[in-house]
Amino acid sequence: MSSQRAKDAVLIAGAYAVDLVLTDLRGRVSAGTEVWAGGLDMVPGGAFTLAMGLHRLGRQVVWAADFGTDVFSREVLATARQEGMDEAGFRHHPRPVRNVTVALSDDKDRAMIAHEDPITARPLAELIDAFRPSVVMLPFLQFGPDTTDALEMAAQHGARVFMDCQDYPGHIGMDDVRKALGQVDVFAPNESEALRVSGAGTVEEALSLLCDLVPTVVIKRGPAGAVAATNGHRAVQASLTVPVVDTTGAGDCFNVGFVHRWMGGSPLNDCLAAGVACGAAAVTGPGSSNALNAPELATWLTRLPR
Repeated sequence: MSSQRAKDAVLIAGAYAVDLVLTDLRGRVSAGTEVWAGGLDMVPGGAFTLAMGLHRLGRQVVWAADFGTDVFSREVLATARQEGMDEAGFRHHPRPVRNVTVALSDDKDRAMIAHEDPITARPLAELIDAFRPSVVMLPFLQFGPDTTDALEMAAQHGARVFMDCQDYPGHIGMDDVRKALGQVDVFAPNESEALRVSGAGTVEEALSLLCDLVPTVVIKRGPAGAVAATNGHRAVQASLTVPVVDTTGAGDCFNVGFVHRWMGGSPLNDCLAAGVACGAAAVTGPGSSNALNAPELATWLTRLPR
């Protein structure tokens, strides 16, 4: 993909994962015990969810990802090709590059165990300079000198930056975290992450503290929907009741819906609604298998409470 082709694209830099999702657990999981699961699914996850979800919604995506000779790499690569995703950002290695997450999931939450083979990632600043996207989507909280360089490169090329949090360490009492958050356009932690990163005791306090650093803050609240604020404007979107199969990937699917509408210049309320709709749809299937396409998103939006 040339820089000219990528000018309206989303750059996603992040590893794939294969999610082994165990559902319908027949007991409590604890050390020294064996618990049977009624369901087992193997679905691509990690940054694949972001890339695939935006591709389904019609967005041009550059996904910078690494693949090896192992069965998990082959599984995700085959699925990406079935989806018709662009491969310009893919790197292939003559050795295993395994990224596996085992998710123990019930209708309320999930526990996850992950393994990732070490690989030297292509520097984010280099990727931004090569592809020159309009949006850079970061799957987790990143900070430090390399991140600063990358975000400066994004600003130089006029790219907007969306950053998720995930369970990565860091808080706003750290200078590097404050600097990184000050360089992004949207920060989108979930509720527990927002409280941890901000040190706040409530969602409202977290929203206020984070908005002092980031132009737009989105806090995902699972079945309670989401809340966001930008330039003094606050938006709230309730979710809807759906049959929950697996919550793995729901936050990433939320991000997909939000960024899709955000790229189109939609108001904050509409971006939040699209995020909640995509997140709600995701939990009705294992992993990201139920990520929406554009017509499906339009239908789900009509179901949301207003």
